[in-house]
Amino acid sequence: MCGIMAYLGNKQAGPIILEGLKRLEYRGYDSAGMALIEDDMVIYKKQGKVAELERLIGADWPKSTIGMGHTRWATHGVPDDINAHPHRSSGGRLAVIHNGIVENYDSLKKALQKLDFSFTSQTDTEVFVNLVEYYMLRDEADLESAAFSALKRVEGAYAFVLMDRENPDRLVIAKKQSPIVIGIGEEEFFIASDATPIVQYTKKVIYLEDNELAIVDRKAGLIIKSFDKKILTKQVKELDLKLEELEKGGYDHFMLKEIYQQPQSVSDCMRGRINSEEGWAVLGGLKEHIDQILDAKRLILLGCGTSWHSALIGKYLMEDLARIPTKVEYASEFRYRNPVIEEGDVVIAISQSGETIDTLAAAKLAKSRGAYVYGIVNVVGSSIARMTDSGSYIHAGPEIGVASTKAFTGQVTLLTLLALILGRKEGNIPPKKYKTYLKALETIPSQIAQVLSIEEQMKFIAAEIKDSQHALYLGRGYNFPVALEGALKLKEISYIHAEGYPAAEMKHGPIALIDENMPVVVVATNDSDYDKVVNNIQEVKSRKGIVISIVNEDDTIVKGISDYTVEIPRTLDALTPLLSVIPLQLLSYHAAVMRGCDVDQPRNLAKSVTVE
Repeated sequence: MCGIMAYLGNKQAGPIILEGLKRLEYRGYDSAGMALIEDDMVIYKKQGKVAELERLIGADWPKSTIGMGHTRWATHGVPDDINAHPHRSSGGRLAVIHNGIVENYDSLKKALQKLDFSFTSQTDTEVFVNLVEYYMLRDEADLESAAFSALKRVEGAYAFVLMDRENPDRLVIAKKQSPIVIGIGEEEFFIASDATPIVQYTKKVIYLEDNELAIVDRKAGLIIKSFDKKILTKQVKELDLKLEELEKGGYDHFMLKEIYQQPQSVSDCMRGRINSEEGWAVLGGLKEHIDQILDAKRLILLGCGTSWHSALIGKYLMEDLARIPTKVEYASEFRYRNPVIEEGDVVIAISQSGETIDTLAAAKLAKSRGAYVYGIVNVVGSSIARMTDSGSYIHAGPEIGVASTKAFTGQVTLLTLLALILGRKEGNIPPKKYKTYLKALETIPSQIAQVLSIEEQMKFIAAEIKDSQHALYLGRGYNFPVALEGALKLKEISYIHAEGYPAAEMKHGPIALIDENMPVVVVATNDSDYDKVVNNIQEVKSRKGIVISIVNEDDTIVKGISDYTVEIPRTLDALTPLLSVIPLQLLSYHAAVMRGCDVDQPRNLAKSVTVE
C-alpha cells in the first residue's frame, strides 16, 4: 500500500517525481523518499508526509533526468527515515522502490548476510535490491538479467522499480499482484502505482500484468517481457481522466468535495443505463451474460471494508427484488478458508480501486474453480476490471479521500440497477412496480442534493458528540449495512470507537454499554419495521442514551423521543441507503475536523489495500 513514481526522459526528474508523490500520497504517507542520478546517485528520505521530503531537498535539485520516488505505508519496519524507500544495495550501485511484500525475505536475508551483504533497514524491500546486486556480481550480469534471476527467488506480491547508478539511461520494472502503470510521452516515460500522477503529462498508458518485466530505455524505448523472457506486445490505453478531478476545487478536504459530488456521481452511474418513462434499465457488462447469471445456483458477493457494506446491501437487493439466493463474504476470509465454489456459481467482486489484493485474489480463486466472475469497480483498467469475465464501472470519478464516500453510493446504485434488471428479467418485478423503482432511482441524485443542505445541522450534532469515546449505530433491514458504514466512517477519520449493529441485536449485548455518555445513531427510515425501531429507541432512552435519529421528512413519532433528529426525503425502502448514509458521512467528517484529525489521510490507513 505504497505509492510509486519514477521518470526517465528529457526533463528535470526531481520536480516531476515530487509532484507525482503528492498525488499518490493518499496511498501511503508514513514516509517518503526519492533517488536521482546526476554524476552520482543521491537518495533523499524522510519520515512523515511528502512535504517533509520537499523541505529536506530544498531548492537545489540535482540536474537529473532519471529518478524514482516513493510514499510508504509501513509493513516491515517502523515508519522512519531509515526504513523509507528508496533502498540502496549493499555495494551502493543499485536502488529500488517497492509496493507489496516479499514473503520469504527472512530466509533470503540470512543467506545474503552469509555472503557479506549488509542491511541498514528492517524492510523486506532491501533484501530484493541486494539479491539483484548479488546476481549482477556473481553472473557479471546487467540489471535486466540480474532482476530476472532475483525474481525467480522472490515469493509474494510486488511492484518493483530498479535503478542502476552505472546506467542512468534505464529503469527496470517488475509486477506481480501490485498495480503498476507506465505512461508514454514524447521521448519520456512515467511509471506509477496508478494514473493520477501521469495524466498531467500524457494520456497514453500501458498497464503491466502479473509476471511481467518492463525496461524503459532512452535509446531502446519501452520493452516488455514475460518472466520467461518472451517479448510481449501490449495495447496502449487512453486515460479517461481529467486533471481537475484530482484537485480539491475549493473544498477544505477531498472527502468533503467527494461527499458533495454524490448527486453528480450517482447520476453519472445511471447515465445511459436507465429510462423510467420507457421502462428500461441496462448494464453493458450484463447484457450478454444475464442468462448465465440468472441460471446461477447462488450469487456470492465479495468485498472489504466499505465495499463489504455495499455488498451487504446488494444481498438485500438481490434477494428482495431478484429473488436470487445471495451470500456476502469478506474477501480476506473467503480466499483462505477453502470455500465451496461450484461451476455455475456467480461471484461479484466489488472494489473501488479494482486493486484490493484480497478481493482480487478471492475473485481469481473463484474463477479458477469454475465460477463466473462479475466485477463492480470504479477505476478503469484496474486489475479486477481486467481479470473478471465481465462487469460494470460505477463511474464515480477519482476518489482521493481515504474514507470512501461517493464510491459507496456508486456501488449501491449499480447493485440496485443489477438487482432490478435481474428481477425484471426473471419475472419477479411486474412492469408497473419496475417503472416505479426506476422513477424513484432517477430521483435519487436530486434527493441527495437536498440532504446535503443539512450540513450545518450535522456540524452542530458533530460538536455535541466530538468528545465522546464511543458511539453505537443501529439500523434494520436495508439500513443495517448503513449503520455499519456510518460507524466505520466515524472510527476511520475521527478515531472515536464506533460499532454498527442490527437494531434488534442491541439487547443481546451492546445495551450494557448505554449510558448518558453514549451517542446512539439510529437510522429509522424503513416503513416495514418502523414500529420496532421506535421500540429500540425507547430502550435506549430509558437508559439515558443520547439518540440521534435519521428519519423521513414527514416523521412525527421518532422526532418526539430523540435528542437530535435529521430528516431526509422519503423514498422506497430499497433505495434509502443512498440517502440515509449522507448525514452519517457529514457527521463523521465534521467530528474529525473538530477533533483536529487528518480527514483525507487518517493514521494507519491507505486508500488502496494492495498488501495482505
